[in-house]
Amino acid sequence: MDGFNYEEMVQEGLRSVVREALEITALEGLPGAHHFYIAFKTDYPGVQLPEYLRDRHPEEMTIVVQHQYWGLEADENGFFISLSFSESQERIYVPFHALLSFMDPYAKFGLQFIPPPIIEMDEVPAPQLPSSLEEKGNIISLDTFRKK
Repeated sequence: MDGFNYEEMVQEGLRSVVREALEITALEGLPGAHHFYIAFKTDYPGVQLPEYLRDRHPEEMTIVVQHQYWGLEADENGFFISLSFSESQERIYVPFHALLSFMDPYAKFGLQFIPPPIIEMDEVPAPQLPSSLEEKGNIISLDTFRKK
């Protein structure tokens, strides 16, 4: 592809808004009447759900982060959260690339996402060591940096 993929750049920027909101919530809790509706593709690679939830929601699911959630953790790739489903507490993981929408009704704020295409693992080339490292095989002893 020639040029810039501005659409994907915008999508990544929007995902970072969700990431930051979840990081703040993980540290400080939800302020005031804020709460989130988060919709995501349940069949996206990396989504972790119990099988019975995946059976009920084979393509997409919306979770509510408001009163009954525990153990919220967000990192650069996604978030873990424990929620109550039919009287049972379950821990799930959602990669940010699986997001379809994020809404905070109290703030009258919402985002829509276009999940990126799923890349088959055999289409992704394995990382290669730079040839200069393989050829030279440079090993530097830590003794070189120690004061004598």
